[in-house]
Amino acid sequence: MTKNTTFLKDVNDGLSQKVKHISSKYFYDKKGDQLFQQIMEMPEYYLTNCEMEIFKEQSEAIISAFNINENQEFELIELGAGDGKKTQYLLEKLLEKHLKFKYIPVDISQNSLDVISTRLKKIFPNLHIEAMQGEYFQVLEALFQSKNPKIILFIGSNLGNLNDEVAHDFLHKLSDNLKWGEKLLLGLDLIKSKNIVLPAYNDSAGITKAFNINLLERINHEFGADFNLEKFDHFPYYEEEEGIAKSFLKSKIKQSVFIKALNKSFEFAEGELITTEVSRKYNDKILNKILENSNMEIQEKFLDSENYFADYILTKK
Repeated sequence: MTKNTTFLKDVNDGLSQKVKHISSKYFYDKKGDQLFQQIMEMPEYYLTNCEMEIFKEQSEAIISAFNINENQEFELIELGAGDGKKTQYLLEKLLEKHLKFKYIPVDISQNSLDVISTRLKKIFPNLHIEAMQGEYFQVLEALFQSKNPKIILFIGSNLGNLNDEVAHDFLHKLSDNLKWGEKLLLGLDLIKSKNIVLPAYNDSAGITKAFNINLLERINHEFGADFNLEKFDHFPYYEEEEGIAKSFLKSKIKQSVFIKALNKSFEFAEGELITTEVSRKYNDKILNKILENSNMEIQEKFLDSENYFADYILTKK
């Protein structure tokens, strides 16, 4: 099944449910990538700056906690690499120490990988970089054939886009593929008040709204759908007690949408929602619950100065 037919199948399945949904992974076409880069520059989107601060100020301590064997080459594998602007601080310190390693950014978006590869090769001409496009475990299956020690990076609170059950399965599957003592650096957004979290998903410039609406534009373009973009709105929601932010597309009116590639119409009631993204916020208790029976444990925790964000080092036991 090609990427396009998988996307089409997921659109059909998601819009056929009683509670409609489309996976957030389909945000990231070329326009979506560009919009997300803009979101990360917005003053309301604290996640980027907080984690950037951790990498800028604490990369030395993070590397120390990795317990790297200086005599052996290792592989630094980053899942969902994005633009690499945070990781470059870690890479800079690793290169300064003359450690032998290969940096392997993994992303579903080839466009993102092209951008990060070009950027980092300009900044670090001596960096050994090997970008790999595809679904995480599909790529990891091939990478785990190598006998070199591995350090996995999964930052940017990407785990938060998975519900707790799926996050549990994801980390357990990752753990199953790691050898004893290998590490995962996991970046997680921490639970905090609504007045801090909600604006991060509803910036005043309307970039997040455009990012969400672009998903419908992509379906129109790729599958001949007739979504009227003016008749849908971006609707964010955050429940502070459970620590989960959600993004929806909301139908402004009762309407019908035809998707040519499926030869099928979908009905929307006024006010009906399509769930597009779930973003879980964490604390140690929630993370430890997800890690139960995974053979991984929290070794270190690095916080930004506001205590908004944490980068955890997990070690395979």
